[in-house]
Amino acid sequence: MSTAADRAFDALRAAIVDGELAPGAPLTEVEQAARLGVSRTPVREAFARLIAAGLATERGPRTLVVSEIEPDDVTALFELRAALDEQAARLAARRVGERATGAVWGGGAVSGGGAVSGGGAVSGGDAESGGDAARARFAELAARFAAVDATTLAADDPQRHGYYALVAEFDAALDESLSGSPYLATAIQSTRVHLARVRRLARDDDDRLARSAAEHGSIARAIADGDPERAAAATRLHLHEALTSIHAHLPRSGDDTKERP
Repeated sequence: MSTAADRAFDALRAAIVDGELAPGAPLTEVEQAARLGVSRTPVREAFARLIAAGLATERGPRTLVVSEIEPDDVTALFELRAALDEQAARLAARRVGERATGAVWGGGAVSGGGAVSGGGAVSGGDAESGGDAARARFAELAARFAAVDATTLAADDPQRHGYYALVAEFDAALDESLSGSPYLATAIQSTRVHLARVRRLARDDDDRLARSAAEHGSIARAIADGDPERAAAATRLHLHEALTSIHAHLPRSGDDTKERP
């Protein structure tokens, strides 16, 4: 059961990711407690968690602000993403292909009858069924990304929650495909809150979002096809294009404008 501190943290994190609380915005216990309808104690606990998550920074003994997003920090984040996301896409595609052919990745070798020796018995039929389900899921995601264009984006709300919900579905499908790689899955999840924050900078650029949708679709299609290297290459291209776009929109310290051309 979630506590008042959990709810305060979730609300503050969402406000920071959505840009409601902008980089550099002051965070005070009294103001946020009143806004969230809770006492100052859970807000104080939420602030400590925001600091630990890198979303808030102490600027003095009693001064807390939303963390700035610096260009070098974004570059470092994407360097980490390149290592994690390309491998995740490669593994997801490989495992879709292996499951579809009756091979089982994980704790043992596959016997001629489809059972795993060592790690427990998994039938070839179960593996194939899992592969079909994963293939169908990524194929459906690829089709839905292909349907994203200027018209569908214009019909979305101003913060493009519909589009980002589709991206979240893709992330969830990828996470599920990495169930055999818990450390990789955990590392990826730890970067997502920062990724969601910086990619929101491009939310008003529907041309970029349409291209991003096409790039996500290419990754999903490659995974559905069981093609590891094509999935990794599509991920690499997406990350390059996303980083280029984010740097174009990212304000520099001391810049009063919200975006750069």
